[in-house]
Amino acid sequence: MILSRNEIDDEKLKAMSEKIRNGNIVVFPTETVYGIGTNGLNEESIKKLYEIKQREFNKPISLLVSDVNMIKELTKDITEIEYKLIDAFCPGPFTIILKKKDIVPNILTANGATVGIRMPENEIARKLVKYSGVPVAAPSANISGKPSGIEIEDIVKDFEGKVEYFIDGGKSKLGIGSTIVRVIDGMPKILRQGSITKEQIEKVVGFTLIM
Repeated sequence: MILSRNEIDDEKLKAMSEKIRNGNIVVFPTETVYGIGTNGLNEESIKKLYEIKQREFNKPISLLVSDVNMIKELTKDITEIEYKLIDAFCPGPFTIILKKKDIVPNILTANGATVGIRMPENEIARKLVKYSGVPVAAPSANISGKPSGIEIEDIVKDFEGKVEYFIDGGKSKLGIGSTIVRVIDGMPKILRQGSITKEQIEKVVGFTLIM
């Protein structure tokens, strides 16, 4: 099923959110690239997500959240500098690596102690997370190793017969993945450069980053 742009309304997004909460896998737009997501607290659904993407289980998957309260439910020991970054860049094309609570399944983090957290700016993505009431495990909508999906037509070709639900939000606004940052000993480290720059991060934290 493909939900076209002119069909999207709150009621249909609530129906799609229920699919996500129940463990189904849905392809949807974000401001960076399209995501392919499911209930981020459901181990079986996350396993299926890895299999559909042909993604290695040693590669963690980030969680999409709808607000800061959801971040607090999933993570712990958030530092002042991490809060500064969250306040400055969330919602937006920004992923921050934080210490996870036990509620976050180990399969999602490759048995690691941290989890990537992103609060999307895209209204469709934000509403899907909000209405589902759970964090959404959502890597980019592509077969691992292929370019990230930015238009629904290409994504449907990759996942036809494997994914039942697609939401068409038009071409991705940015077309590149989020900037990923982890704070280590008080120093933000850019793990992946997206549209948010080193200079923007330096302005927020007030010092020069060591690359």
